[in-house]
Amino acid sequence: MANSAAYEAIVRAGPRLNQLQQVHAHLIVTGYGHSRSLLTKLLTFACSAKALAYTRLLFLSVPLPDDFLFNTVIKSTSKSRLPLDCLAYYRRMLSSSNVSPSSYTFTSVIKSCADLCELKIGKGVHCHAVVSGFGSDSYVQASLVALYAKCGDVRGARKVFDEMPVKSVVAWNSLVSGLEQNGLGEEAIRVFYQMRESGLEPDSATFVSVLSACAQTGGIGLGSWVHRYIVDKGFEMNVKLGTALVNLYSRCGDVGKAREVFDEMKETNVAAWTAMISAYGSHGCGKQAVDFFNKMEDGYGVTPNDVTFVAVLSACAHAGLVEEGRSVYKRMSKRYGLVPRVEHHVCMVDMLGRAGFLDEAYSFIHQLDATGKASSPALWTAMLGACKMHRNYDLGVDIAKRLIALEPENPGHHVMLSNIYALSGKTDEVSHVRDGMIKNNLRKQVGYSVIEVEKKTYMFSMGDESHPETGEIYKYLETLMSRCKEIGYAPVSEEVMHQVEEEEKEYALRYHSEKLAVAFGLLKTVDEAITVVKNLRICEDCHAAFKYISIVSNRQIIVRDKLRFHHFQNGSCSCLDYW
Repeated sequence: MANSAAYEAIVRAGPRLNQLQQVHAHLIVTGYGHSRSLLTKLLTFACSAKALAYTRLLFLSVPLPDDFLFNTVIKSTSKSRLPLDCLAYYRRMLSSSNVSPSSYTFTSVIKSCADLCELKIGKGVHCHAVVSGFGSDSYVQASLVALYAKCGDVRGARKVFDEMPVKSVVAWNSLVSGLEQNGLGEEAIRVFYQMRESGLEPDSATFVSVLSACAQTGGIGLGSWVHRYIVDKGFEMNVKLGTALVNLYSRCGDVGKAREVFDEMKETNVAAWTAMISAYGSHGCGKQAVDFFNKMEDGYGVTPNDVTFVAVLSACAHAGLVEEGRSVYKRMSKRYGLVPRVEHHVCMVDMLGRAGFLDEAYSFIHQLDATGKASSPALWTAMLGACKMHRNYDLGVDIAKRLIALEPENPGHHVMLSNIYALSGKTDEVSHVRDGMIKNNLRKQVGYSVIEVEKKTYMFSMGDESHPETGEIYKYLETLMSRCKEIGYAPVSEEVMHQVEEEEKEYALRYHSEKLAVAFGLLKTVDEAITVVKNLRICEDCHAAFKYISIVSNRQIIVRDKLRFHHFQNGSCSCLDYW
């Protein structure tokens, strides 16, 4: 076998272990078993096949591996998402006196550190890159931005980025993506605008991150512009871009547009299907979510993963589809061999609890407890929400106290205990809990609502007077509420007001952040639906008020709270008060 013929045989084998081993055996028989170039190519495909033991065997068969072989195996293991192996080869490289790392070495190793979220090791590699003279390499710096951002060190990412003399598209993308993934959507969008001002043209990866940031913040104006730009500039609508657009329209309140984008995608995968199932679920379309899940399984042969099951179980929970949810939960392990995780268990408890099956939900948790799987506070939090919803106050108090014992520093558990005491009329206990919160410096999360009007984002907090048109907004809101009272709206009772998380005063109830945002949106727009994003769960009074406001204003009001969407129109809500 000639050397070129041997090389072609390896290429034909590709990343398939059996074929690679057959070619390797033939190389040995024909005398090419020690050819460094052929072994390097074999090793590259072995990495792609994730054949760890075989890759290691090939590597060890080469006496005194040189720079090229080390870099090949380091780069290949990193690219094949084998980060632990990548770090192992890097350490072996450091112990070899005749080998020196290159920019490719550091870029690959830093990426593997990011994949593992190993910031401490990553910082060590960063120091080694600087000492080795690669600290200013643009590719190394871009990978460092991604490392620090992915590990949650946004300040470190920004520092590396700001020190770069020349900022590549990859570096900008790393920063935008890192900010978005750390929940800093507004900052990610600001960095995107700075990128545009620098004269660099964004690429597909840029837009995936920007669309995700828009979905996070409710920035439909910029998101729609990105969609038009992608189409006008002839970008390929790949799976990642398509899925990002599905998420954008879904999280900005337009599930119909999300489905339209999905249907136009030439190629889909499990992430795209899951995004669409989640879209239906978050908008209260549980039946469509389940039907879409069944269609994915049976009609298109796409295999659901753990995240898909979370999406469909959550959809069932928010739509009261108990039997469907039970069926999906069983299918997860029986048909696909997937082991349910905490997220799936929480969905089941939430589903059963919302539907009023408190005993079954409680029994479900105890069955998990018997196997050591019920230690997660999230399970008890879901159970507590069900107790509050169905006014089982005694059990609710017990669970709230259990949660406080598990997570004493979590103010949400103390607030929920206070709420349950308030609903059951135990005002002395309410005062006791809140005094304890003050003593321990536990503060409730501050609520705020965001609305976009004419491509500009406005934020409101409770009783907010920072807006330049505060007087006009408050006056318009007063008019709206007066008209609502004329057709039957009544504020929540004094007893229920104790459990409102923002405040306990009538003033606070009237001027909740979401009411101010809705009033501003109605005041500044004409004949169009308005969408408000709130960081907390919408309160009962606002939920009731928006039904009436949708009548007197003859407008659709869409509210995205921390759990789901509420579409208010003609006096009703899409959740059918099942929330």
